[in-house]
Amino acid sequence: MATSASTSASVPERRGIPAASFVEDVQIYLSQTGLDVNSALAFLQERLQQYRVVEMKLLAQQRDLQAKIPDIEKCLDVVATLQAKKGTGEALIADFEVSEGIYSRARIEDTDSVCLWLGANVMLEYSRDEATSLLQKNLENAKESLEVLVADLQFLRDQVTITQVTIARIYNWDVHQRRLQQAAATSAES
Repeated sequence: MATSASTSASVPERRGIPAASFVEDVQIYLSQTGLDVNSALAFLQERLQQYRVVEMKLLAQQRDLQAKIPDIEKCLDVVATLQAKKGTGEALIADFEVSEGIYSRARIEDTDSVCLWLGANVMLEYSRDEATSLLQKNLENAKESLEVLVADLQFLRDQVTITQVTIARIYNWDVHQRRLQQAAATSAES
């Protein structure tokens, strides 16, 4: 028999996501927490639902970042193309989206600055070098954020698995205890 009812994860939480404990001995776990089987199952089901909500939020953030990274890379390519065309006297012909589904063609002469859309109805003019460094920084930050997000999702999936296993162990322990009580009751009657 184990000396401890549960072993905690090596990390108590990760960025606000509480770590789940693996229950080695259900009876000791229930006596330490002071819960009956139904209360423990309800608590764990609620925790599982909380994990699911957090997972949905993290997946939405992941989708946003995965869409943002190619956009930043495209902007970097455009600025690099403008830099390459500098001094050649050759104009750059570009199609750009004016509105959803409406495009216009532009002739871009040799220019020393670019305008970057920052969001929230804000557009700022930068020199090509400033724009390149800003976009590089934004790309690095987005990739780092995506790595952290993937690690958070993995941690969260581990906690979901641990919680599901704990729920199954408690439920199976309860079924086993009820069968033992039934067997004791039938043997006492005979």
